[in-house]
Amino acid sequence: MKIGITGDTHGSMQAMRKLLSVMPPVDLWLHTGDHAEDANLLHNLTGINTISVRGNCDIVANGAKVDEFLVLENFKVWLTHGHKYIQWNTKADLGYWAKELDQDIVVFGHTHMPLCEYYGDALLINPGSPSRPRGGSKPSFAVLTLQKGETPEVEFFQL
Repeated sequence: MKIGITGDTHGSMQAMRKLLSVMPPVDLWLHTGDHAEDANLLHNLTGINTISVRGNCDIVANGAKVDEFLVLENFKVWLTHGHKYIQWNTKADLGYWAKELDQDIVVFGHTHMPLCEYYGDALLINPGSPSRPRGGSKPSFAVLTLQKGETPEVEFFQL
């Protein structure tokens, strides 16, 4: 299963157009919030099922929850923006919550910086931001490949 991951899009149509022009085939989109309405745009333009969560900049929730818990290819995937859980250290804070919530993979946003790293047993994935990258990163999104019984693979795409 191929899962496109984006977030922190902040309503940028230009960034969304660039993302759509380079996106590989995916089976599902996850949007980490901060303009969660852009997930509706992704769905409408691609016809691909899209799940989004609410970020700290999402004034209108548009039905998006703060957290979504999914089981994909036998992996427990926690989709969150992260702002409710990150206090001092992104990895330690989210790693702690992943363990507490018994999750294999945490997909989050908020920092606008790409990350793919294990913290303990949990794989932490941040796609970065296609519209407002931070920390010297380039505009980006990610694709997570999951196959039951195999190690997850993550590929980043720059815009």
